Amino acid sequence: MTDYGEEQRNELEAIESIYPDSFTVLSEDPVSFTITVTSEAGENDETVEVTLKFTYVEKYPDEPPLWEIHSQENLEDSDAQDVLQLLQQQAEENLGMVMIFTLVTAVQEKLNEIVDQIKSRQEEEKRRKEKELEEAEKKAFQGTVVTIENFLSWKANFERDMSELKKRKLKEEEQAGKNKLTGKQLFERDHNLDTSDIQFLEEAGNNVEVDESLFQDIDDLDLDEDDPDFDPLALGSDED
Repeated sequence: MTDYGEEQRNELEAIESIYPDSFTVLSEDPVSFTITVTSEAGENDETVEVTLKFTYVEKYPDEPPLWEIHSQENLEDSDAQDVLQLLQQQAEENLGMVMIFTLVTAVQEKLNEIVDQIKSRQEEEKRRKEKELEEAEKKAFQGTVVTIENFLSWKANFERDMSELKKRKLKEEEQAGKNKLTGKQLFERDHNLDTSDIQFLEEAGNNVEVDESLFQDIDDLDLDEDDPDFDPLALGSDED
């Protein structure tokens, strides 16, 4: 008859000596304990870690122990499910033999694989981002492909903008024209203009000099009396 208690005690002693820093007894009846398993460091020193909780059943090792993931670090839920499936597979293959060391070793190897997968995922993500950046730069360099639809849309917007610009310019010109004063308006606004010439003559007195060379004698003018626009009265006559 198999002494399950003896086999379990012997295994516990062996497990404690193999994993002194990661083995912790939680209870003695039933026997329950945890073992923390950490992967090897990846290329960037990344690791994954899982703490497994085992509980002996009465007829262990003829029946598999109970297990669960007590805690995890850097381990995605999908990877945690893979670990649990691995434990189930290994337990079925090792029924009748103490198996904790075998189960923990299998999980250790699985975590190392996961670290490698993390590296592959990171490289794939890096390539994906580089591809997206390259496509974005290529698209920016090529610009927008001209189609009939977007050309007509651009043309309509351009014509509308030009029309608004033209209206605004005309309005500004009209406003400028309204603000521009005529000669009469300038004269009426500045009352000094009608006295400026008289004031100039008064100040000059009899010292006003006239350059007679600027004038011509009426007889020296070449006038065509046959010209229908010729008006002798406008010029005066010798009799006057």
